[in-house]
Amino acid sequence: VEIGQVAALQAWRQRRDEKAVRQALVDLKSAAAEGRNIMPPSIAAAKAGVTTGEWGQILREVFGEYRAPTGIHAKRSIDKARLEEVRRQVEEVSGKLGRTLTFVVGKPGLDGHSNGAEQIAVRATDVGMEVVYDGIRLTPAEIVEQAREARAHVVGLSILSGSHVSLVREVVQRLREAGLGDVPVVVGGIIPADDVNILKQCGASAVYTPKDFQLNDIMMGIVKLVDAKADQLAQQSVPVPPLRARERVPL
Repeated sequence: VEIGQVAALQAWRQRRDEKAVRQALVDLKSAAAEGRNIMPPSIAAAKAGVTTGEWGQILREVFGEYRAPTGIHAKRSIDKARLEEVRRQVEEVSGKLGRTLTFVVGKPGLDGHSNGAEQIAVRATDVGMEVVYDGIRLTPAEIVEQAREARAHVVGLSILSGSHVSLVREVVQRLREAGLGDVPVVVGGIIPADDVNILKQCGASAVYTPKDFQLNDIMMGIVKLVDAKADQLAQQSVPVPPLRARERVPL
């Protein structure tokens, strides 16, 4: 279905008048920036063949993007079993890395169920990791950009939408293109047993499903993955760009 929709979108873009599209987007941006009614230029944009992704990107550039607070700072871990043991392991591996083990937790796609990702982010903080978690509905490009900026030692993806194969494949590919191919990628979510090996073939280092509910065991597994690549990760010299506004590729 996805391949067919993308092909249809590409065909649509090839048939439309690109000059009219560009002018419609300019008019829309001007109206939004000046506080005028954006409905007339939005209708004109639709008639010119502007996609909803392009329309949304223009408004995002003018107004910014709202991201609901996830509330992980207000949450506290309750289960303390093995916590100190995992903390010691995190400290040991951080020493090998030359700085605190940094974990980017990403929630790609349209799935809005954030509880699992938040539990992982909170527990990772509890055991002493540096955690970057920016909420739900991120694109693979945004997650990789976070990994670059944070100089991540591991990336975790929480996916419950059923699109885990395509999302993991894209994140891994983008990490490699960004010079972050040594960074392990762990995946958690509603993953059918038949897809676990597929995800590992796509580049995932570990896959966690609802049967893996012991958070400290998950943390220990993540620490071991990073420890196995500590030498490479300690030497990663990817240039870190300055923080900038979130960028999306319009559809």
